Amino acid sequence: MSLIASVLNLDRAAVKALRITDPYSLHRVVYSLYPDVRDAGAKAGHAPSGILHADQGGDFHGRNILLLADRPPAAHAEGGFGEVRSKVIPIDFLGHARYRFKVIVNPTRRDSASGKLVSVKGREAVAAWFAERGLASWGFAISPEHLQVDRLEVLRFKDKAQRLVTLAQAHVQGQLTVTDHEQFRHSFASGIGRGRSFGCGLLQVVPLIDNPFA
Repeated sequence: MSLIASVLNLDRAAVKALRITDPYSLHRVVYSLYPDVRDAGAKAGHAPSGILHADQGGDFHGRNILLLADRPPAAHAEGGFGEVRSKVIPIDFLGHARYRFKVIVNPTRRDSASGKLVSVKGREAVAAWFAERGLASWGFAISPEHLQVDRLEVLRFKDKAQRLVTLAQAHVQGQLTVTDHEQFRHSFASGIGRGRSFGCGLLQVVPLIDNPFA
């Protein structure tokens, strides 16, 4: 399966015209770029969409959104706004041993007593949760000295059905060492953790190449 990385560039006029004000409105714009290949049964069963995105924020002039999917996006957002630039991920890109990474995650645990999902709070607790999940579920290990939790925030917005959604986000970066390449490829292609429909889980990675002359 080929993976296609893209960047959606939106200027101020496009952001306003597309009514991007919160994670749901951004979700709507991102998903409009791709054909939905799931049938009704897959949708009802909450099958993955094959689409990941990460909001890079912006400034007075505009906004950039990173995209990763198993199919190509449209060249522009609805109404012809914005511009999408894409490239196919090389087949050997995920075959390295170490990577520098950035990711936005929704740090949650399931409470053993109530069975409910609860947010992991505090930088140290989020760092421990991330390192634990990386090794157990995502195919990589992280040394504590190579892990940094940059920002914690809680977003509140309404979804398509006008239900209130509360989404905790942690912005994490550092260096990782791959322990299971098959699992790591799956984590990269499918995203990690929860909240992926609303901009969480996209691993932004750059290989760390050992210098043979060092």
